[in-house]
Amino acid sequence: MKRLGLLFLCFLQFSCSSQVGEKINGLSFVGSREKVTQEHIDPLVNVNANYAAIMPFGFIRSLNNPNVVFNTDRQWYGETRAGAKQYAQLLQKNGVKIMIKPQIWVWQGEFTGDITMETEEAWLELEKTYKDFILTYALLAEEVDAEVYCIGTELEEFIKYRPKFWKELIEKVRNRYSGKLTYAANWDEYTRTPFWSELDYIGVDAYFPLSEEKNPTKEHMKKGWQKWKIALKNISEEKDKPIVFTEFGYRSMDYTAKKPWLVDRNQMDVNLKAQADATQVVFDEFWKEDWFAGGFIWKWFIQHKKTGGEGDNRFTPQNKPSEIVIRNFYGDYLNKRP
Repeated sequence: MKRLGLLFLCFLQFSCSSQVGEKINGLSFVGSREKVTQEHIDPLVNVNANYAAIMPFGFIRSLNNPNVVFNTDRQWYGETRAGAKQYAQLLQKNGVKIMIKPQIWVWQGEFTGDITMETEEAWLELEKTYKDFILTYALLAEEVDAEVYCIGTELEEFIKYRPKFWKELIEKVRNRYSGKLTYAANWDEYTRTPFWSELDYIGVDAYFPLSEEKNPTKEHMKKGWQKWKIALKNISEEKDKPIVFTEFGYRSMDYTAKKPWLVDRNQMDVNLKAQADATQVVFDEFWKEDWFAGGFIWKWFIQHKKTGGEGDNRFTPQNKPSEIVIRNFYGDYLNKRP
């Protein structure tokens, strides 16, 4: 009986450690003006990514404007339904799995987490136009057999003020799409997101501050991760859902780990090593965890030869040392699989 008990415990441990399955070794594949060709896909395949996030966009004129405009002739091809479908299908032909992740852009680049309406009428209009936006791409996700569908990105105020709408939206999406669902909560939002139990993954845009240093060491950044990592593990266990980093990444600049969410076009000095080290630390800290499902690096452009490089201080890892870090780590993961 004692031996049977030990075997049962081993079975339980194996079951828990296997609940995530294949890790998502992903890239955020940015929509462009043009169709993608095999030449655009090859660099993504060459860094051993097994997932790509496809990101069609909707647009809002201001933080209190209720009209989500999407899938228009004025948008870039890769941000439309037709473009997202073409991107997804060519990636799939190359063995890359897909997350469809529709996103909102507010004119002037204002933060989507601050979207709020001033009247009930405006809230109802926002709900209508956002529902149309999300259900349009839920149907696309089902059509292309995407593995994951993301129902929103960094919309904390919208969720806080309209929780009933979001619960009903998830039910409507489930009726149209049969794959796994997530939502991309901002790094300082995810603990307050009320509907994780209704989804398959707890999605986090993982721009956690790790260090005030200009040139943070790997050891310093690992220490900076610990309090955040404990909180992520706790919510994963509490909700019984794996964590996925719906976005993660660092700019190739000084102070890269101080405020990783910064997207301003500042003149901070280029620091390629800091970006590479910060990326490696994420891999080292999270990919070994059973409760962690993987993530999507922010961000990857289709014109690989013209992107990034040694003079670029933006997020893309392309043509920088961090690209080598990604290729090596994702490649080692693939080689270790049975």
